Amino acid sequence: MNAEDALLDVDKLSVRFGTSQVVRDLSFQVARGECVAIVGESGSGKSVTARSLLGLAGRRSTVTSSTLSLAGLDLRSATERDWRTIRGSRIGLVLQDALVSLDPLRPIGREIGDALRLHSPLSADDARARVLALLASVGMPNPERAIGQRSGELSGGLRQRALIASAIALDPPLLIADEPTTALDVTIQARILDLLTDVKRRGTGILLISHDLAVVSAIADRVLVMKGGRVVESGNTQELLADPREEYTRRLIAAVPTDKPRHTALVPGTMPVPATQATSAPDASAPVVLEARGLGKTFPSPTGRFRAVDDVSFILRRGETLGLVGESGSGKTTVARLVLALVTADDGDVLLDGGRFSELRERDRRPVRRRIGAIYQDSLSSFDPRLSVRRILADASALAPESDRSSVSELLDAVGLSPAVAGSRPLHLSGGQRQRVSIARALAARPEVIVCDEPVSALDVTIQAQVLDLLDRLQAEHGLSYLFISHDLGVIRHMSDRIAVMKDGRIVETGDAASVFDDPQHPYTARLVADAPRLAIAQ
Repeated sequence: MNAEDALLDVDKLSVRFGTSQVVRDLSFQVARGECVAIVGESGSGKSVTARSLLGLAGRRSTVTSSTLSLAGLDLRSATERDWRTIRGSRIGLVLQDALVSLDPLRPIGREIGDALRLHSPLSADDARARVLALLASVGMPNPERAIGQRSGELSGGLRQRALIASAIALDPPLLIADEPTTALDVTIQARILDLLTDVKRRGTGILLISHDLAVVSAIADRVLVMKGGRVVESGNTQELLADPREEYTRRLIAAVPTDKPRHTALVPGTMPVPATQATSAPDASAPVVLEARGLGKTFPSPTGRFRAVDDVSFILRRGETLGLVGESGSGKTTVARLVLALVTADDGDVLLDGGRFSELRERDRRPVRRRIGAIYQDSLSSFDPRLSVRRILADASALAPESDRSSVSELLDAVGLSPAVAGSRPLHLSGGQRQRVSIARALAARPEVIVCDEPVSALDVTIQAQVLDLLDRLQAEHGLSYLFISHDLGVIRHMSDRIAVMKDGRIVETGDAASVFDDPQHPYTARLVADAPRLAIAQ
């Protein structure tokens, strides 16, 4: 591509924080109507690159480049006043973490409308109509209601949709999308990909940062693979994914769980699962360790009462994984909270090893709680930030029977972490390390059941693969039962023995994983399976 044809032209971009250089001599171009994706593990320099293009690398950063231009505008000489004009109107930005990217004190209609107020001549009525149209285009249910809601009143998926609507409000010529679909379920993800494809078709250039190679293969024209701040491989998307030259790229592709059989290691060299479990499904006569009977939960809403969970029943046997899938708002996380007795059911009950669990008074339930653990999506928020890893694990281990307690070093070893991690606080660990500490904490009390609520959705593909292999191995070694909740159907299929599909608070289909995916009986399940992104590689 000639420099004259490029919308975005980057040559020898380097970013340094003190003595640490995190991006090294990066060069690429993005044309109008083209999507270029940057992929790589956490810490490879992807997001720092994106922020540098917006003048947001940080005060302590040193950014240099031979060329950094947008449609002929030299961004190297932009002042902070210039950047305030460029951001939004010339370059749109979609971040992964919508919760901290949206102002929690303002309705999302005001959040989106401010960009129109500052950078467009639209009247107040026309701006409101534009905001409603934007929310509808990104799949926001009931835009008229959503326009007055604050980010804290929305689910993660709905917040992400609002953030995307804000980024495209002014039709900027360049859109930087940093993990734009990570928090979205498959149907909304498919809708957002269609939206981004339409944006690209209208001539907008897109720089996509993603660890989801299936998403990349669906929309990107070219791919840059980053490692250690450098591009190690680049090329046409289909050609690169079909025939990668670098071992690092091959490892990224191999870590994608989609279509990988149950109990198959995603990371070469991972400790194998015992052959007895790897070659057969869990025993159908194994004892039931967890049972939900007719669970129901209603919450107040601005329009009255909202039935979040409606007559949900299932069983979970020892050594089995039950995958729970459905769109955002289908009731999955509420079911998890009911199972953990973190909220009180309006109807039905939860049995643990045949004994009443949900109906116990908390004082009577407390001695039993250790038998059911939890791993959450946002591991950082689930820790007390003041405590060290040693204290976190020691406190959790104290809940186990005295004769069966593990030391902190034993727990860290079980999840593949160095004993040196014990002295660190969670904030100073990587995302993958924090999630391993979450798993160690869940194991510490010697539970029989672990509720995994989106345990890998925030992790890049190679760290995700390591955590999934770890969960597989621990299940085989300890006979654990998992209630595994995820919007990622590739992860669900790889990890689950049976699957329950939720829609509007109810389970609409259940069965063994292969049957549900290969021959879905409910139209909603069929749509979920059809919408799931796959690693599309031309043969």
